[in-house]
Amino acid sequence: MFHDLFRDYSGPCFGIRSVDGWFWCSSQNQRPQCTFVIHSSAAWHALVNDPTDRTLGEAFINQDLDVEGDLFAAFPPVRHLYQRAGSAGQAILRSLWRSSSDLAQWFRYGRQHSIKRDRTSISYHYDLPVDFYRAWLGPTLAYSSAYFRDPSECLECAQTNKLELICRKLALAPHERFLDIGCGWGSLLLHASSRYQADTYGITLSQEQAAVTASRISHARLEDRCSVEFRDYRTIPDLPTRFNKIASVGMFEHVGLKNLREYFNVVWRILSPDGLFLNHGIARSPTTAPSKDSFINKYVFPNGELVTLAEVLGVAESAGFEVRDVDNLRIHYEQTLRLWVENLQKNSQSVLKTISERTYRIWLLYMAGSAYAFQQGNIELYQVLLARPGKTVPNFTMRENWYQGWTTAASKAAVW
Repeated sequence: MFHDLFRDYSGPCFGIRSVDGWFWCSSQNQRPQCTFVIHSSAAWHALVNDPTDRTLGEAFINQDLDVEGDLFAAFPPVRHLYQRAGSAGQAILRSLWRSSSDLAQWFRYGRQHSIKRDRTSISYHYDLPVDFYRAWLGPTLAYSSAYFRDPSECLECAQTNKLELICRKLALAPHERFLDIGCGWGSLLLHASSRYQADTYGITLSQEQAAVTASRISHARLEDRCSVEFRDYRTIPDLPTRFNKIASVGMFEHVGLKNLREYFNVVWRILSPDGLFLNHGIARSPTTAPSKDSFINKYVFPNGELVTLAEVLGVAESAGFEVRDVDNLRIHYEQTLRLWVENLQKNSQSVLKTISERTYRIWLLYMAGSAYAFQQGNIELYQVLLARPGKTVPNFTMRENWYQGWTTAASKAAVW
C-alpha cells in the first residue's frame, strides 16, 4: 500500500514503524531522516484514510503518533499524502466540521473578530507563563521574525537587528511619539526608548504581556518615556494624541479581512500628517487557498486569518496611505522558526515544568510546520512601510540609510 502511495514521492527518505515492530522505508538505499511511529488505530486512520494537517496534528499532540529523527523532514511526505488524499466526500465532511466549529465559537465568544472574541483568542495564545516563551525566544522575548544580516548570526543578535531595522525604516528620532500596536513583551518599545530616546507607548490584548512589559520597563528605568496598556487597537482613536511613528509587528494576523479597512482607518486617524507606519505581518501566497479547517486554526491561533499582499496594499491605499516600501522577509522567518524549534527541543525539560506535554507538542508542531510553509512559499512575511501624506514634506525614504553605518553596538543584543 505505501509503495503505491509514495510511488512518485521524491522528498527526503522516511520510515513508518508500528509498535508491534512492523517497519516500512521510502527508500531501500538510504537511512530515513525521520520515522513516523504509530501507536494506535487512530494514527493509522489519520495517516491512511484522512491525512490532513488537523487529523495528523491531533494524532501527534495526543501521542498516538510520534516522529523520531528530524521533525522538519516529516513535512514533505505529509504534504505528499495531502495532495493524493482529497475526495469530494471528505471535503463535505470538513466543510460541515468547519461550519459547526464556527457556530460554536460564535455562541461562546461572539462574532468573528469582534473585540470580545479577539481578546479571548489573544489570551488563549499569549497568556501562557512567560518562562515558557523565554525558554525558546531567548532574552529579547521578541516573538516575530528575526533579521539575519549573516546566516550564522545567533538568534539574539538577529532579533536585535530586527528591532533596529524597524526603527531605521521609520526614521525614528528623539522625543517622537511612537506607538507599537500589539507590543508583545515590549522588546520594540524598549529598543526605541533606550536607543532612540523616543516616547513610546505599547498596547496589547494579553494581560500577561502587559504585566511583563511593565516590569521590563521598570527594570530598565524607562518609565519617563515608555509605557504599556491593555487595550484593543480599535479604541486607540479615543486617545487625545497623535503619533509620529507607528509599528505593528506580528499582530496583523489577528485582524481579519473584514476588519482590514477599519484597521488601516484607525492607524490613519492617529498618525500625524507627516508620519510613517510600518506593518510587519504574515500574508498567504495568492496561490494558497485560505483554510479554517486546520490544525493551527483550532489549536494555535483561533480566529487568526491570513490575507494576501495584494489585499493588504489595496486596502491600505484605499484608506489614503502611500506605499513607500515592501520588503519580504520570508527566508528570515524560516530561519527564526528553526532556531525556536531547536531551543524548544533543547529546553524541553524546563519547558515541561510550566506547560503540559500536549501544549508542548502543539507548539513544537506548529512552529516546525510554519517553518516548512515559509520554506515552500505558501506563506510570506512582509514589512510594508506606509506614509500618511500631508501638507508638510514627507520624510525621505532611502534604503541605504537603513543598512549603512550599522555599528557593532547596534547589532549586539540588548539587555533590559
